[in-house]
Amino acid sequence: MADATAENTRKSSAKPAGKAEAKSRSRTAKDASGSAKAKTTAGNPAVKATTAEAGQGAKTARKKPSSTTATRGAAAKAQTSGTAGSRSRAAKDGSKEAAAAASTKPASKRATRSSSKTATARSPAENPAEAKMAASAKAAGARASTGKKAARGTTKSSVESIAAAEARSPAGQKSTRKTRAASTSAKTTSRKTAAKSPAGAMEKPWLTSYPEGIPTEIGAFQHSSLPDMLLEACRTFGDRPAFTCMGKTISFTELEKASRDFAAYLQSKGLQKGARVAVMMPNLLQYPVVMMAVLRAGYVVVNVNPLYTPRELEHQLRDSGAEAIVILENFAKTVQASIGKTDVKHVVVATMGDMLGLKGHVVNLVVRRVKKLVPAWELPGHVPFRQALREGAGARFSPPEVALDDLAFLQYTGGTTGVAKGAMLLHRNVLANVIQSEIWLQTAYLSGRKQPERPVFICVLPLYHIYAMTVNAMTGVKLGAQNILITNPRDLPALVKELGKYEFNVFVGLNTLFNALLNNADFQKLDFKHLDFTLGGGMAVQRSVAERWKKLTGQTISEGYGLSETSPVATINRLDRNEFTGTIGLPLPSTDVTIRDDHGRDVKLGEVGEICIRGPQVMAGYWNQPEETAKAIMPDGFLKTGDMGIMDETGHIRIVDRKKDMILVSGFNVYPNEIEDVLAHHPGVLEVAAVGVPDEHSGEAPKVFVVKKDPALTEKQILDYCRENLTGYKRPKHVEFRSELPKTNVGKILRRELR
Repeated sequence: MADATAENTRKSSAKPAGKAEAKSRSRTAKDASGSAKAKTTAGNPAVKATTAEAGQGAKTARKKPSSTTATRGAAAKAQTSGTAGSRSRAAKDGSKEAAAAASTKPASKRATRSSSKTATARSPAENPAEAKMAASAKAAGARASTGKKAARGTTKSSVESIAAAEARSPAGQKSTRKTRAASTSAKTTSRKTAAKSPAGAMEKPWLTSYPEGIPTEIGAFQHSSLPDMLLEACRTFGDRPAFTCMGKTISFTELEKASRDFAAYLQSKGLQKGARVAVMMPNLLQYPVVMMAVLRAGYVVVNVNPLYTPRELEHQLRDSGAEAIVILENFAKTVQASIGKTDVKHVVVATMGDMLGLKGHVVNLVVRRVKKLVPAWELPGHVPFRQALREGAGARFSPPEVALDDLAFLQYTGGTTGVAKGAMLLHRNVLANVIQSEIWLQTAYLSGRKQPERPVFICVLPLYHIYAMTVNAMTGVKLGAQNILITNPRDLPALVKELGKYEFNVFVGLNTLFNALLNNADFQKLDFKHLDFTLGGGMAVQRSVAERWKKLTGQTISEGYGLSETSPVATINRLDRNEFTGTIGLPLPSTDVTIRDDHGRDVKLGEVGEICIRGPQVMAGYWNQPEETAKAIMPDGFLKTGDMGIMDETGHIRIVDRKKDMILVSGFNVYPNEIEDVLAHHPGVLEVAAVGVPDEHSGEAPKVFVVKKDPALTEKQILDYCRENLTGYKRPKHVEFRSELPKTNVGKILRRELR
């Protein structure tokens, strides 16, 4: 659907290459081969390039005054060649952005030769954090490619080598697209060979569970950056609805225009490429506009939880070095209390009704005067969001060169187990995860279900959370979907009322949300005939909840798994499954997963160990924390997740529990998830959480916190139920009833606050 339209756009705008371009392609391919060999002899253990990174050594960065970009080697621009330069731009600024993207491509002998000169002549970056980021980015690119050759057939390798070489110039794009189709076929047919790797190579049992027609690798990138992908979607889908919030809809064309204006405003403030811009707001129409604007201007999005305390916000702003922040006025008082000790120079304040038209005035009045949700605040020099848009509309926008190895997001971890760290997500990381997600969504339509021409996504989870940001804001836009933004999902009656207005196809949520909706009488009256699939993530989906969801909606919850550090999706169940598996599914295309012990050694299938992930979606590292990066990412490129799990012979993975949440009872490992899953089946239990508490006899003992569904539920009933369903050392010794359990803003239960 989207791809066909985009393909026609690219074909119509492609220019024939002359002899000089053909000659340049030949030399570039030759230099790429030489560069790859040089890297190998230099002792780099991770030079087994994926298709997306083939010929990486031949790519070269143009010399620029920016200290950040000056530190990046030729390999950092590997994927900037491709289709961006040949795409037509409907608007003037779109043309400039196309030219900017194209200018990152080494299409001549001069550009290729400059690679080695630049590598030796570069001076260290002015900002040490950016220098570390650049080094981590190069390492991540190499790590992501390690071990991929074993998963490819001989036919696929030779085909993709040709594809990578031809993709380096606009003239080669048409051939690249055809070659990629042949490559996909080769990937599919080589699945069984890849699953049974030769001696010394990694076993990939999950490939035998891949459905026919689903490639095992993502292939070459077709976009030079996230803005390139987003702009193509805006041109392709034009007047289609892109985002809807509180009854107001903006089209893809309006999204492009508003993001252009806000990007121009930010540039007018003197922010340089690579500057960090914090975004602190819930799901409103302003969010996708601001996010796209920041990326288009070459800046870095720093997502901030609006419910942060001043202390938490100050830490994130100082750690990221953010120079600007865009906030909703409801949280301005928090910014006021923390901004003094940060580097923030520019503050843009939005109101709830800014993009709601005439209705917005009423909304603002209710929010401020009736519900009193806006505490008094004072931020001298701040600029209202609508004023920023007006100023930007009259300002010049100069699209910068944005490449795949530029930093796109500083996605801070939730901080549920300690101080939040900023995961450095490059454009290539998020773009890879979008491609992986797009491929996997096709599994929902393998059984004959008709794929909607204009899919409707329900976006209940906040867009500042990595899960919704990638699945809804990025993948949804690429597919031309309409995203229904829910500003306050905790208001269940309002949420259910909103759901009743749309024939939605995709619902993305997590266990606590599913459970709450299933206990809402009005939700049970909704029509689910248009629902194609439900995605569950963020926390373990309990079987009792999944069974009730299937009974009501007719659709299985397809559980997936990921982290901020993996952009975020790493594994997911097939979307055509009719039954709930209780697992987190299979690794996505181009993703390797292994289970390791405390010494970093792979364990056998069926044994418990730490889940470790390697793939193009894995972060470059933690911002300003090289020591933490070294702890998290192993020498062979695998990210240690901190989650304990088991992989079976079909490649399906089941999470046992968080490594740090494990309870040690007289030397036996007890996993809170298991206790919680058992008690969730009790008809009198609404919510439950299990933690370990000190015990003089066993060292630790399980304790459960229960929210009653049945007011008459007693402690004895809980203990008796556990006695029937759990072995002795797993049974809780203590029961405490609560009216509610502490949760993060996205609904994860905070066990650490219960200890």
